Amino acid sequence: MGRPKEFDPDVAVEQAMKVFWRQGYGATTPQHLVDALGIGKGSLYNAFGGKRQLFDLALRRYLDQQASVMRALTEDSSPVKERLRKALRLLVEADITDPERRGCLAANSAVEFGCADEAVATQVRSHFDRIESALQALVEEGVRAREIQPGRDAQALAGMLLSTVTGLQVLTRIEPSPDRLLRAIDATIDLL
Repeated sequence: MGRPKEFDPDVAVEQAMKVFWRQGYGATTPQHLVDALGIGKGSLYNAFGGKRQLFDLALRRYLDQQASVMRALTEDSSPVKERLRKALRLLVEADITDPERRGCLAANSAVEFGCADEAVATQVRSHFDRIESALQALVEEGVRAREIQPGRDAQALAGMLLSTVTGLQVLTRIEPSPDRLLRAIDATIDLL
């Protein structure tokens, strides 16, 4: 009979997510993970298979968390432009107030891996597709409510919003103040 696990795998994935988010995949060693998770290397490999498998779990956790935040923001009943502004501001403000300036793990992973790793690219692309779909649904709602000019291409506008927020999330890693980023959000929403 094997020994029972001495750690909670769910907590370990959460801790690993923070390490990968702070350092990136390439700069994270198995020793960094062992130290952060408070487990032995054998437990790391037995429970997760290795660094890459743990990264996949951590990235999936992050993407799920972000999707639930986006769902909550898009489902309230305030005016559409207000919801869009609030969603973009929340994403940027969460990153700019982070003392570690980790940015967005999805954007960071897209930059670090690019298309060199299809599994990561697929996960991140799918995440961005979900966000863009949610933004497109809001834009379409705004057009129906006449908050956004009729005849506008909702898919193109959603793509613009996604590109804006993704770019802003990269900038939060180096921008000392949120002012420029928040002005960009306001200008983008005003274009609608």
